[in-house]
Amino acid sequence: MPSQSSMTISDSGLSYPSIFQLNLEIPAFFTSYRWWEDEATTVFWAFDIQEISRVIQFGLFYDENLPRTSLCARNVDTIDTFLIALSKPHEYQLLGNLSHIQRVEEILRRSSISPFQAIPWSWLPPQSSPTLDAREIATAIEAESHFHFRQVAFEEFVRAALGYNAVFVEWFLQQHTSLYIILRDHLSAYPEDIPVYTEVERHLRSQSPFAHRALVHCLQAVRPGGNREMPNLSTAGFEFIAGPIQALFKDQPGRLTAMLKTLSVLAIRFRRQYIHPRTMDWKTPFDTSIPFLDDCLESTSPTDLARSMRVLDEHHFAELTRQSLITEDAVVKRLQIQWRALSASVWECCAALPDLLPYLQECTRVSSLYPKSRRSPKGQSPLTVKPSEQSLLTTRNYHSLTAVIKGLHTYSILTAPAANEATAPGNMITLETLIPQEIISLMNPAQNFAAYRQHYQSFPGIPFLTPHIRDHQQNGESALQPVFQYLQSTQ
Repeated sequence: MPSQSSMTISDSGLSYPSIFQLNLEIPAFFTSYRWWEDEATTVFWAFDIQEISRVIQFGLFYDENLPRTSLCARNVDTIDTFLIALSKPHEYQLLGNLSHIQRVEEILRRSSISPFQAIPWSWLPPQSSPTLDAREIATAIEAESHFHFRQVAFEEFVRAALGYNAVFVEWFLQQHTSLYIILRDHLSAYPEDIPVYTEVERHLRSQSPFAHRALVHCLQAVRPGGNREMPNLSTAGFEFIAGPIQALFKDQPGRLTAMLKTLSVLAIRFRRQYIHPRTMDWKTPFDTSIPFLDDCLESTSPTDLARSMRVLDEHHFAELTRQSLITEDAVVKRLQIQWRALSASVWECCAALPDLLPYLQECTRVSSLYPKSRRSPKGQSPLTVKPSEQSLLTTRNYHSLTAVIKGLHTYSILTAPAANEATAPGNMITLETLIPQEIISLMNPAQNFAAYRQHYQSFPGIPFLTPHIRDHQQNGESALQPVFQYLQSTQ
């Protein structure tokens, strides 16, 4: 894209101003030292292919040949080991016939984002008519703008936010310049439609800032002097996504491997928040906080993670009172929101970083059970564990335990094999077992988590609120007595 706003786009002798420049749509970002570039070079000489792959995926360096030259300089056995780690067993024989350079290229291909596909703008103004509906036109333009946003990989937004070349983002802006030209040509030919598109502009104010800006510039061009009510267009269009990304690199200097793990999880969140939904939020800043991942990366062991989650939850539940539970006030609602956020975060982290699975499984494990041939003592849960072995269950932190279990279960659902790959008879899909059967039974939702509530009566702790609240709604205040006793013991 041109770097000067005075540049024009010329087509068949017609010239139009280039109204979008990437450097104006991204907030200014200055740093005296791009520490991640030096660390990227170091990672390429290490032996962790997952970290190398993430460096290639995000490409946070100016020299686009850096990954290729670095990998080509590694010895043949190392490259072979790397490629095997990125491959499936049925591919080994075929990949074994590749040359050293071909194996490097295959590693680059498997680690890179999908190739860019230049899909042009396709919405055109409807035929001029007295019955044109401004709201419908605005909706159609917004849908087209969101479609083109969906084509931009999250990795490209990261590159653009840090000042690197970002072809996907450049193309997105170019398509909105095309919208400007399309609208300007149309309204120049059909000036009677100007009042309709003036109303369209008002509908677009809360939608795509790029489509809105294209229309504003168009109306300014076709009706000079009649734009007193037009809003200020000085805000950078990508502020909502680029600003939070820039803040990450300012707040966490010198931790590239951890940063790339964070970005990998955020790529999952980005798709969930912007790609899959039918409507687009162009204003709210992208949430880049992942407290759960931070706790995982900073913990020294699964036991340490379970302990830190216990301390955090004790702090959150310190505000919970008997009256809060009875009235289901803001404190209860906030704790439930935190539970859902933790559950979603666990799924995001597992989807982006499958290596975390064993860590989380260890964090939720049951270490000592009564043998199946022996009945547990009367009134005692069959899930009794050794108190010296710390996990979310042994610390009786049912709030985080159930959220983690829910996140793991969601991950197992979304990574389930296709029906033709399932081994179970009758076209059944068998989910991967990520949680011990004993905990699965504890979390059986049948009869409002009856197994959990029975266990909780004998071993009260930080509660999983949902079944207790439902029990209260169905059976009255007495159903909350086990939770009341826990709260009393902690105050």
